[in-house]
Amino acid sequence: MGKTVAFLGPGVILLALQYARRRDQLEALEGRAPMAEAWQGVGRPRNLEAIPGGVRVYFQEATPGRGQDPYLEAVFLGEDLLRLTWFPGEPVPPYALAGGTPPAFEPERLKTQEGYLLKTPRLALRLEGEGLSLWDGEERLLRQESYPERLGPAWRHRVRLVPGERVLGLGERAHPLDRRGGVFRFWNRDPGGSYGLGEDPLYLSVPLWLSLLHEGGYLAFYENPADGFADLRGEEALVGFWGGPFRYYLIPGPLEEALARYVQLTGLPPLPPRFALGFQYARWGLGTRREVEEVVEGFLKRGLPLRAVHLDIDYMRGYRVFTVDERRFPDLGGMVRAFREKGVRTVLILDPGIKAEKGFPPYEEGLREGVFCRLPSGEVFLGPVWPGLAAFPDFTDPRARDWWGDKLKGLLELGVSGFWLDMNEPALFAAWGEPTFPKGVRHSLEGQGGDHLLAHNLYGLLMARATWEGFRKHAPLSRPFLLTRAGYAGVQRYAWAWTADVESTWEGLRTTLRALLGLSLSGVYFVGSDIGGFSGNPSPELYLRWFQMAAFTPFFRLHSARWTRRREPWRFGDEVLEGARWAMELRERLLPYLYTLAYRASRKGLPLLRPLFLQGGPYTEEAFLLGEALLVAPVLEEGARAKEVPLPKGRWYSWEEEGVSQGPAWVRLPAPLGRIPLLVRAGSVLPLLEGEGLTLHLYPGEEGAEGLLYWDEGDGEGAYRLDRFRLQRVEGGFRLLWEGEGGYPWPWEGIGLKLFGGRLLRAWVEGRVYPAWEGGVRLPLFQEALLEVAE
Repeated sequence: MGKTVAFLGPGVILLALQYARRRDQLEALEGRAPMAEAWQGVGRPRNLEAIPGGVRVYFQEATPGRGQDPYLEAVFLGEDLLRLTWFPGEPVPPYALAGGTPPAFEPERLKTQEGYLLKTPRLALRLEGEGLSLWDGEERLLRQESYPERLGPAWRHRVRLVPGERVLGLGERAHPLDRRGGVFRFWNRDPGGSYGLGEDPLYLSVPLWLSLLHEGGYLAFYENPADGFADLRGEEALVGFWGGPFRYYLIPGPLEEALARYVQLTGLPPLPPRFALGFQYARWGLGTRREVEEVVEGFLKRGLPLRAVHLDIDYMRGYRVFTVDERRFPDLGGMVRAFREKGVRTVLILDPGIKAEKGFPPYEEGLREGVFCRLPSGEVFLGPVWPGLAAFPDFTDPRARDWWGDKLKGLLELGVSGFWLDMNEPALFAAWGEPTFPKGVRHSLEGQGGDHLLAHNLYGLLMARATWEGFRKHAPLSRPFLLTRAGYAGVQRYAWAWTADVESTWEGLRTTLRALLGLSLSGVYFVGSDIGGFSGNPSPELYLRWFQMAAFTPFFRLHSARWTRRREPWRFGDEVLEGARWAMELRERLLPYLYTLAYRASRKGLPLLRPLFLQGGPYTEEAFLLGEALLVAPVLEEGARAKEVPLPKGRWYSWEEEGVSQGPAWVRLPAPLGRIPLLVRAGSVLPLLEGEGLTLHLYPGEEGAEGLLYWDEGDGEGAYRLDRFRLQRVEGGFRLLWEGEGGYPWPWEGIGLKLFGGRLLRAWVEGRVYPAWEGGVRLPLFQEALLEVAE
């Protein structure tokens, strides 16, 4: 169990021993019925019938007398979205989907010499004797799979992998970004200590893969929350689930479009409050209000921009959720309000376990309301976590979600701005075996009933949903900010995620980057890590390199375990402090760009973090794109002071320096300790905060440049503005056109311009000339500006 529970003493260790024995006994008595001796294929198709949007195909199993004969329903839900469902299967409410199932889209149905063909302008499905295949609109083969096999309630099938095909996604994984060669389990799990490369499974599983092919590619999403697996070691992938429905969706590439289509299906991420995109701080072990205030003051007096402080379990009374230890954190509301006046928001951690203590109001209320998970015997299930034995809300029951949401009211009235959801895999303290509920624990599943095998991976998703809905109910004028450790497909509708307890090593840094990109490729876009790793003591160099990488990830937070040395930037010496300051101040300058990326994610389903290959660049795990404009090349090797960086096709400007590189190519760029390589795509207009105003950084390409800016009050649902900038080449310079929409007034005094790749001499607005100085100019608001440039 490691340091995480050992510091609590022998009482917790005894509970962990007792629980492991009890769990094993329960699973032996209450486990699922024995399965058949061997996997059994469904046989060949024997007949079919047309249904709305597709076809139903009946199969005859080789072994008769096994109950209901299997059949397949293939239904198009759009010209680029195909759903395949195999029956029989255990139903589960469609928690992953947003807004229900899309309407059917009628394909063209054709009989062929080989079998049957369903076709739309974007996608075609061929059904043949031994399996099915998927083709794109250009008649390129995307996927071939065999008809599946059954074993009791379990299903599995084989998907052919062609040479050179890369498989990406699958949620959070401590594995190279290309999952080929690995075996993965779809089962949210706390690894029980710091993890490194190869640990599996981790906290947040998403049964989604992206196939990157030599030409084209596709996305496959299995809408099944049950315990499952993906074996990618051979020329065929083997994918299966030990229960639940065998249903999956297929979407053709390009991969970025396919990912956006998946996110629209499972839920667009909401626009976050703007403070959440700034630097945030947490530390497990800050045990008093005074300690927290000292840390916040340490950042502010050094001029380090801090936007939020997170309180770990230390603020609670005996680790009891929904309590505050008034002795150690007197007048928590007063502290929260004082921080907010200084521009610092407060986020509180919440764990799902409710201490099973007679007289403890949340426990007594939960018993009366009947909202806790139960054993098959009807007894409330209890398991050991931070406060000791605890009961757990059944978030698959709408009554439990409403009850949980109402418990947030008191904390929100203190002025809290967000919640950090932990231990929601769900995780328990167990001396051996699975550190979670016994699989026989019962769940409502919206009234249909089911066991923990089906509900386990849903627990984090639905805890996030309950918290989101409670936040919206009791703080309707604020946008919820939620951070979750665990989740499932669709969790992006409610919460951000972080990579939790990764080890504090250089390999841990590389593993973190892979995990973040893998989560982004799984539809979880707002992600980040604990800077420096969770439970170790990074060297000053590792700490700073981690800090630099994290500054370009959506969630930018410093956090560590209580037994580690303190991690505030000033504790590592002046050189590290100044390097961290560069990263933090650059992050603040980039807020308009980041906020605009967040807006596009919330409206179009476009990712913030993007591997280079997602936009036609080379395959690499050494660099990534933040949006379309910024190429970030973090330093991942100890002692490195330069880095080989792969450039996608096109021109790339060095960040705020002279020099343009042409891709595709590999370039060697300097990486002194205080900086990492950062490049900007030609053709970009970047909005940046500089001084008290906003400045557009103009990076012309052959056709000029363009950019977008979204801005509003930063919270709530008020007015907004959306500004589009287009830079066009003209004789002697450029024309800059500005179009805006929305009712939110321009919040800055004028607008600044800074040109790269040429020397700006002067600008004209409505016939008035504005001389440039130090490569920049500040202008009044305009619709058209003419820029004179010396090449």
